[in-house]
Amino acid sequence: MVAVPDSHALLLFATAAVALLLVPGPAVLYIVAQSAEHGRRAGLVSVAGVHLGTLVHLAAATVGLSAIIVSSAVAFSGVKYAGAAYLVYLGVRRLLTREPRELLPPRDAPLAGLFRQGVVVNVLNPKTALFFLAFLPQFVDPDRTVWTQVLVLGLTFVVLGFVSDGLYALSAGTLARWLRRRRAVLRYASGSVFVGLGLSAALAKRA
Repeated sequence: MVAVPDSHALLLFATAAVALLLVPGPAVLYIVAQSAEHGRRAGLVSVAGVHLGTLVHLAAATVGLSAIIVSSAVAFSGVKYAGAAYLVYLGVRRLLTREPRELLPPRDAPLAGLFRQGVVVNVLNPKTALFFLAFLPQFVDPDRTVWTQVLVLGLTFVVLGFVSDGLYALSAGTLARWLRRRRAVLRYASGSVFVGLGLSAALAKRA
């Protein structure tokens, strides 16, 4: 019989996960920046990309690769600095992009590109791997099949994260038109967010 978390453990996990998800982190800031700049649809596409990246971490956690990454200084540093460099690159590119003087109607954002960026941002986020390694085991019964419990808890987290991040995307999207009238402010703000996320990822420490 497949081992799944009992209802009490699952409820406690869901409650704790919602509390954590409501606190804006790197993924939320990334989603908000994209949604504010390109609109709600782009924000929701970014949410989908981010949580596909989360599924990659979930798969890794299920087979134990997250433990390897965190236990190995070389592997952890490689993931950490690759993610940091990518985020800083996105931020610098945004800061250096010149806006037209006249206010033109916004073009549709390249949704496929935003989706891929979301995946890469979260796959290369070592904090997500640390979350699955440090947080999930607290709700796993070691006397039963571990990997199925991790899988169920992880999928629960992904669903809750998709909902909460989707709400952030929709909220930020309502401000998109107002922010587009202040393109320079938005450009510097979103670029600074990406650079800040990159520096935050670079400073992430091993547990």
